[in-house]
Amino acid sequence: MTHRERVIRALNFLETDRIPMDLGGMDSTGISAFAYPHLVKFLELEERLPYVHDTGQMLALPDLDVLDTLGCDVITIRMGFANGYVEENQWDYFDFGGRLSAKVINASCFKVLEDGTVTQPDYGLRMPPDSYVFDSEHGGQPVFFDNDLPELDLGKIKEDLLNHKLSDETIEKVSEICKKAYEETDRALFLNGPMLGIGIGNFGGVGYFPLLCLTNEEKVKELHEILLNHAISELERLLPHVKDYVHIYMCNADDWGTQSNLIASPDTFKRLFLPYYQEFNRYIHTQAPHIKTFLHSCGAVYDLLDSFIECGFDILNPVQWTAGKYNYHDWKKKCEGRVVLWGGGIDTQKTLPLGNKEDIIKQVSEIVSVFSRGSGYVFCSIHNILAEIEPWKIKTIYETAQSIKG
Repeated sequence: MTHRERVIRALNFLETDRIPMDLGGMDSTGISAFAYPHLVKFLELEERLPYVHDTGQMLALPDLDVLDTLGCDVITIRMGFANGYVEENQWDYFDFGGRLSAKVINASCFKVLEDGTVTQPDYGLRMPPDSYVFDSEHGGQPVFFDNDLPELDLGKIKEDLLNHKLSDETIEKVSEICKKAYEETDRALFLNGPMLGIGIGNFGGVGYFPLLCLTNEEKVKELHEILLNHAISELERLLPHVKDYVHIYMCNADDWGTQSNLIASPDTFKRLFLPYYQEFNRYIHTQAPHIKTFLHSCGAVYDLLDSFIECGFDILNPVQWTAGKYNYHDWKKKCEGRVVLWGGGIDTQKTLPLGNKEDIIKQVSEIVSVFSRGSGYVFCSIHNILAEIEPWKIKTIYETAQSIKG
């Protein structure tokens, strides 16, 4: 099978010759820019500067030869670039305080302090010398219980959305990239375009927005209507140009789980989120029935799986079966034949960083054998491969997954 055929069959619950695999299809299936050069060297490929496309999580854009060597089947399409399709004049050199020689979209947004801390002043982000990602105070989500809940300024949100609409130039560029990648490669195309934008941790964070869902339901509905109308208006302009080439569409990243439980109740999801997700999925499926819709939701979200499926999503990621009280057998039983599982291939909190080769092979083999039953599975780790992960471990997880028949 070609890479593309393998993915399409898995997304339609059909038998494949082996498990389809992903690295970096979206911003939670990627690899740290600090780990990436070590992987390239270990794979005995030509050294190169990584393209750091996500300068918060510090993720590298995998090159096509790396995807080839690992056996990955998916290309990520972004709003202006893709694996193997970058315009060099749009990327600047930056060395992150001498720690990582790389290419970034805009080097002027960074500042290096005397102690080696790299900052992004416009966004309040910092990466100290002993860190591998950018962060902000309180994770950017402070909670002050001695104050009233902040007001949700819907007028400003509308204005910001209008100011950040896709330009005609961007749509034309994305269309060209999609067409080239479709015709020049045999991989499945994963488009990371305009997302729906609703989220239980958005607009003030997980300490605030769930409370607003309880105290001002009508305002949340009004917000979600604004976001839905904007997202569909963007798709109305973009989708006609790319739908003949794209196979997977990244709809939203909406983390509903902690390590042990849900952030808000299933009832809150059903009342204030499910109808808007249904409408967004309905629009994409109506306009492009072959495109599969993708939801990312971290944490212990098992109790929302039926609702995610009711929303109309075709694919769920990162399959964090390590969170909560349910195991990967439970996840597969709940989802089999109903929604594609994309991820979950290895525990990135324990087994991958702390395990030996035997531990890694054993876990990947067991999980992939379960998740691939009846097809409907794409392999990658639970969330991103972090900076500290040794390259032999990365090669091992992909070699192991690739050896298992679909």
